[in-house]
Amino acid sequence: MEEQYKPQDIEANAQRYWQEKCCFQVVEDVNQEKFYCLSMMPYPSGHLHMGHVRNYTIGDVIARYQRMLGKNVLQPMSWDAFGLPAENAAHKHHIPPAAWTRQNINDMRQQMQQLGFAYDWSREVTTCDPDYYRWEQWFFLQLYKKGLVYKKNAEVNWDPVDQTVLANEQVINGRGWRSGALVERREIPQWFLAITHYAEELLNDLTHLTHWPEQVKTMQRNWIGRSEGLEITFTTEHAEPITVFTTRPDTLYGVTYLALAPQHPLVKELAKTQPALHTFIEECRNIKTAEAELAVLEKRGMPLNLSAKHPLTGEAIPLWVANFVIMEYGSGALMAVPAHDERDHEFALAYHLPIKPVVVPKDASSVDVSKAAFTDKGKLIDSAQFTGLSSEQAFDELAKELATRGLGKRQVHYRLRDWSISRQRYWGAPIPIINCSHCGAVPVPEKELPVVLPEDIQLTDVSSPLKALSSFFNTTCPICHEPATRETDTFDTFVESSWYYARLACKKQTKSMLDGRANYWLPVDQYVGGIEHAILHLLYARFFHKMLRDQGLLNSDEPFTGLLTQGMVLNKGAKMSKSKGNVVDPQPLIERYGADTVRLFVMFASPPDQNLEWSDSGVEGAYRFLKRVWAFAYENKQRIHKQNRLPKSNWLSSTDWEQADPAQMAIFREIFEILDQAKFDYERQQFNTVVSACMKIFNLLIKLRAPDNLSSDVSDLIIHKGFSILLRLLAPITPHLTHQLWQDLHYTGIILEASWPKSSPIAFKVDTIEWVIQVNGKLRSRIHIPTNAAQKVIETTVQEDAKVKLALNGKAIKKIITVPGKLVNVVTER
Repeated sequence: MEEQYKPQDIEANAQRYWQEKCCFQVVEDVNQEKFYCLSMMPYPSGHLHMGHVRNYTIGDVIARYQRMLGKNVLQPMSWDAFGLPAENAAHKHHIPPAAWTRQNINDMRQQMQQLGFAYDWSREVTTCDPDYYRWEQWFFLQLYKKGLVYKKNAEVNWDPVDQTVLANEQVINGRGWRSGALVERREIPQWFLAITHYAEELLNDLTHLTHWPEQVKTMQRNWIGRSEGLEITFTTEHAEPITVFTTRPDTLYGVTYLALAPQHPLVKELAKTQPALHTFIEECRNIKTAEAELAVLEKRGMPLNLSAKHPLTGEAIPLWVANFVIMEYGSGALMAVPAHDERDHEFALAYHLPIKPVVVPKDASSVDVSKAAFTDKGKLIDSAQFTGLSSEQAFDELAKELATRGLGKRQVHYRLRDWSISRQRYWGAPIPIINCSHCGAVPVPEKELPVVLPEDIQLTDVSSPLKALSSFFNTTCPICHEPATRETDTFDTFVESSWYYARLACKKQTKSMLDGRANYWLPVDQYVGGIEHAILHLLYARFFHKMLRDQGLLNSDEPFTGLLTQGMVLNKGAKMSKSKGNVVDPQPLIERYGADTVRLFVMFASPPDQNLEWSDSGVEGAYRFLKRVWAFAYENKQRIHKQNRLPKSNWLSSTDWEQADPAQMAIFREIFEILDQAKFDYERQQFNTVVSACMKIFNLLIKLRAPDNLSSDVSDLIIHKGFSILLRLLAPITPHLTHQLWQDLHYTGIILEASWPKSSPIAFKVDTIEWVIQVNGKLRSRIHIPTNAAQKVIETTVQEDAKVKLALNGKAIKKIITVPGKLVNVVTER
């Protein structure tokens, strides 16, 4: 054993051993409890940053701990390899995106191996490999047959910098989630996945995700946005009926205008002959669609000089086009009730439209709707036969009346829209469709999958080169065999990340998308990643999982049983970013201090679900602690070797515990008390307090260094046992150092196969019991009495206690009542 702690040599040796022995490769075993631990796959940007290090260390600690509990643990790694950054880098460096991506993967894989992550690399998946996306294309075709995939012209969110469409979920505060550019509105043909078919199940099943952060579930509930209301029809004389959805049918008698979206079919038709209306529509094209921004948007509109018929009163209701109405939500039209809706009220004031109150507070207090809308529910007024009803009662009665007239019905509405999955960029999985002038959109025959993306491409601008690439673009229609062209849109990269976790369970399967191994491993027991993926990736993955189940490929309802969303790594109070110049590169730290030091620091500095503030001194402190652990092991190696040579069956019983000093037994007992707490902290994933527990155990062991005034045999045994506990507590966090010390100190086998430490009956063997002493029912003292003391000894000890004598004050004892092992009550003569 080396005297000095040399992390580079130690870590290289451990990693070499794990690799040669294939220590982390696992196979399915129905007789062993499985545990699937997965961290969200990274985009291969080229180098790990400290956020990566923290994220993947958390997952690795969980996986290694579960292995110590005897479970069959799968922890794989994969790469989210398609996407815009590769194209941007290709422009900058004049290399194909494929070459840039694969070189980055090689670099990041090497860094991960340096950090000692216990990954089963035999299952590694790279989403830009045709062997992966061929099954994505196959699944797309199955969904196409079911009608869950469709193409239509749609107003979409257009990122002018990245030159591609964004799903609603990818627009953050009106800007593209990657580029940060202000999003525009355009109408182009798009492929959609019908996620709305699963809206109810996606919402309801959130209640089963008891090991997910409540914040994430709330974000998904809000995004799905279920609301119950009525779909009401307003008929018109010269156009199609206009349907609106409302959650407040109790305000129906207060409607003073209908507001239509600029993209509403009726508005677009009228604009063909009205230049002013056409100009207004163009001005509205780039309006942000986020609800928060619509709320503060200046309300603008135009009268359409048409009216609709009120479904109950027959009154003519004027039609307006308004910039705050969004075509994607509902029917693109709303019934405006200025007296009871803030946006309607603001618009009505701007254009001098009537404001008619039809709901008042239940307590009859007055409200002035000329100044502000009254938006609460209450009691109806001026509403014909419904006057006097509460808002809740009116909902039901109006639903019945409108249904009788064929002008309304109950409806459940969702904020969630179908997922736009096509992107107008090159570096993505090709959509397996052939466009034929005779036959329309034709699926690529399954036997011709995969449709392989050409990789040796030099990009000259931001537009996709696929249309200009004749060998890819031009093809033959599978139906009529006439010349045709391939679809040049590619899949949104969130499609790849929506099912990779399942493919990792059966990567080498070549005849089907998934096989029975996926059902063995799924659902993922622990998923680790950032909360920024709460709506995008996590919602899409849940949707995909349910579609895979319905295709007969999986037998579970949800992809991830447990979810841990780690906090960010901050430097000087701000998120690390190149623009702020506060990025900490982990590589120099690994080279200077070793991977174990970096891992220990990121686990100790903060609970995993909270933000971590970077600290150079904290890294130094972690390094000093590991050096002290190594030095202690070197100093006590002979004592530990001696214990390890003893037969394991009697190492406890062969020790004369009667000769143990109380201080030694207190240390032994405290070590096991700390062990119990550490087990609890590992289970609740509070790894910072686990590290603290390790430091406490280490400080206790230091007290046993010099056996001069203590029993040497007992001291040696406690050091042997206590240090083995310390190493096993540290093993998931600092796997290299503990691997080496376990071998150098001649503990059995390798620590990777060691089980979680068990409690010791001797450590908790109690020589005395603390008794509560009462005199006439009042607490007077607490005293320790030998465990096996006879009743006479107990009574005598109590009577001789100074505090009891003071309480007795010379009074005669009538009787002594004893509750065994707990309490003695001395009752005196009155």
